[in-house]
Amino acid sequence: MNTLRLHLGVAALALIGALLHPAPALAQTGMTEMKAGNLPVTLVYPTEARNTAHAFGPFRIEAALGAAPRRGNGRLVVLSHGSGGSAIAHFDLARTLADAGFVVATPEHEGDNWRDKRLAGPESWKRRPGEITQTIDAVLKDARFAPLLKGDRVGVHGMSAGGVTGLALAGGEWSLARLISHCVTHASTDAGFCFYDLRGAAREERAAVYARGDAPPGADALQGGAAARDPRVAAIALTVPLAAVFTPESLARIQLPVGVMEASADKLLLPRFHSSYVLAGCARCTSLGPLQGAGHFDVLSPWPEAISKPLAQVPGWGPEPGFDRAALPASYRRIAAFFAKELK
Repeated sequence: MNTLRLHLGVAALALIGALLHPAPALAQTGMTEMKAGNLPVTLVYPTEARNTAHAFGPFRIEAALGAAPRRGNGRLVVLSHGSGGSAIAHFDLARTLADAGFVVATPEHEGDNWRDKRLAGPESWKRRPGEITQTIDAVLKDARFAPLLKGDRVGVHGMSAGGVTGLALAGGEWSLARLISHCVTHASTDAGFCFYDLRGAAREERAAVYARGDAPPGADALQGGAAARDPRVAAIALTVPLAAVFTPESLARIQLPVGVMEASADKLLLPRFHSSYVLAGCARCTSLGPLQGAGHFDVLSPWPEAISKPLAQVPGWGPEPGFDRAALPASYRRIAAFFAKELK
């Protein structure tokens, strides 16, 4: 469990679910780790063992670490975290899903996680659907979980860059050329996306690329779609998804049920270019309800003050003062209800 303890110490995006909103009368929540090939995978699941409090610096989590799983509803949900993210950032959602009977697995995406961002962006987007398949394979072969699960209908949830994962698995197709074309036209308006995590000279260099409209050889090649599909994935939920890179034709062809949750005050991925764009162009996509007043990272487990204060200095990163965080638990329950309905 040493690796799990290290996860809990990450500052930027390792956010603990029980920190500010400990829900009463929760079922017991197991938490452990496994490997899917080289990918670390965090599992959250129903258990008979009692939750205990674990403090790690400013963080606190209520879970039964390493506990044996108990039988739930027989369904697996795999979470795809955002760029530079971690499993702990999604603990509140994972716990809510576990309370509803699901086994929840969150792989740490290679080269795009809190410890390593060398592949963040299109290189990671290409890899992510395969890493979800790799995670499903590993969980369904694990001696602790395989007897408790039916692997024919699996759910996938994607947040932010994890939205690329989910839409690609649903049949959506994206390309680097669409990214460049979008940012040539909308770089100043959708700056949170077009210049994500870029400062100083790196931002200026990217702006020059957009000004020239440069597209490297092969930029028109479509990614995702049929090549990314896993027949076991039967339903997909998205929260503040990165979506401007997808072709409208491929969104219109999606046949899987997709639930989309928006954050109305999202300054990093403006809804009209991303989440609302998906809802407008995908007939099988339904709204799971907008989080009124929420910013991009408000959809994650609540931020401890030691992290939220410094990040509030970066536009679009800190908590939005107009968002009522009491709305978060209900939003997670809507995602759980979506999967309960679609994965029967």
